[in-house]
Amino acid sequence: MSEELRAAKRERRKAERRWLSTGLTVHKQVYNAAKRHVTRLVQAAKTSFFSTKIMESKSSKQLFNITNQLASRKKPSALPTVYPPVQLPQRFADFFLSKVQTIRHNLDNQAQLVCFGESEEQSVACSLSSFRPVSEDDVRKMILKSSPKSCELDPMPTSLLFECIDEVVPAITHVVNESFLSGTFPSMFKTAIVKPLLKKPSLDQDDLKNYRPVSNLSFLSKVAEKLVLSQLSEYLNANQLFSPVQSAYRPNHSTETALVKIVNDLLLALDDGKVSVLTLLDLSAAFDTIDHNILLHRLEHAFGITGTALSWIRSYLSDRDQTVVVNGLKSEPFRLLYGVPQGSVLGPILFVLYTKPLDDIFDRHSVCHHSFADDTQMRNSSSLDQLDTTISAMQECVSDVKSWMTLNRLQLNDGKTEAMLVMSKRASTSGLIPQSMRIGDTDVDFSD
Repeated sequence: MSEELRAAKRERRKAERRWLSTGLTVHKQVYNAAKRHVTRLVQAAKTSFFSTKIMESKSSKQLFNITNQLASRKKPSALPTVYPPVQLPQRFADFFLSKVQTIRHNLDNQAQLVCFGESEEQSVACSLSSFRPVSEDDVRKMILKSSPKSCELDPMPTSLLFECIDEVVPAITHVVNESFLSGTFPSMFKTAIVKPLLKKPSLDQDDLKNYRPVSNLSFLSKVAEKLVLSQLSEYLNANQLFSPVQSAYRPNHSTETALVKIVNDLLLALDDGKVSVLTLLDLSAAFDTIDHNILLHRLEHAFGITGTALSWIRSYLSDRDQTVVVNGLKSEPFRLLYGVPQGSVLGPILFVLYTKPLDDIFDRHSVCHHSFADDTQMRNSSSLDQLDTTISAMQECVSDVKSWMTLNRLQLNDGKTEAMLVMSKRASTSGLIPQSMRIGDTDVDFSD
């Protein structure tokens, strides 16, 4: 609200009173002109205000909140009405737990039937055997650049922690360094509070499968994880151990750079007169079904993480539990036997390392691909008369990917995997275009 806008509103009000007093057409025209002037000033002020907000956004969450506000979107807050409110926390807890257990049970059975010759992982020459002790200055900087959000598990509000940071940093630094030295993640940091969130406002709020579990961890547990992630990322980057086609959780890589890369590849293929087959894989509860033994073996042999560093990660993964909270009511806590912690700092990067061997499968089938965490896009291009061969090669690659995932206790969701043909308008009218491709046991129609 600027002084110019205030003055314009006063002039508009004067013009309105004059017109209402006289009823003359000329005064009505003056009033309408004043209204249009105020509208232009308000629109310019809003544009300037939100442009500044967008430019100053420090996180994707802030950016999405502004976007939702501008689009008048409301966050879904609906809860099931078919159960008494007092039963909701336990109902959700039982559902989330049984979903993962069912997927794991099915994968264990399917893995016994899969015939897939997975190549032996090559040991790396480098190693990370321990995490370096951190200084009080390291801890202070990590705390101050963290989001000041609090969790119900925190012993004090995060805002208060920021205010008395000089007094508490020595104790926090001591806890973190003792944790690194002993290779043990503090047990009090292994608890999570889970709140169900409806995935989309349009979904049935009475069906529990339409909710996703949103985990909240204590602030200090995330600080400890960030200090580990800093050293782990430094080691992985220095030894070029990250997948070059994985855009998640790396500096200068984002959903934007991933999309730019994929769209650029598709446009280059169009320029060459080729048709592209794009397949987008979908996983069910991807982070929740990871096998800890397989993950730890891979970290040791494929990434050289050993000693107390590996012991710390083993401790970090084990003996975790979570409690569902709905409107202040809590479920019984339940133990997590699989997966990496939802809502954590390290969980996503561990998933990325867990799935890196998929690169070898794509390379073996000469299929281009790019990933962002558990979202993987596969692409191959060819001339129109070779399209059937290209689709067959893509199907064989997906079959091997699914076999690898089954052996590694990840579930490829055939029904939600999508496929698309990207071609010129002339090619699309040739009459030679197939309508679907085979993904596992499902015929997936090409999306338009």
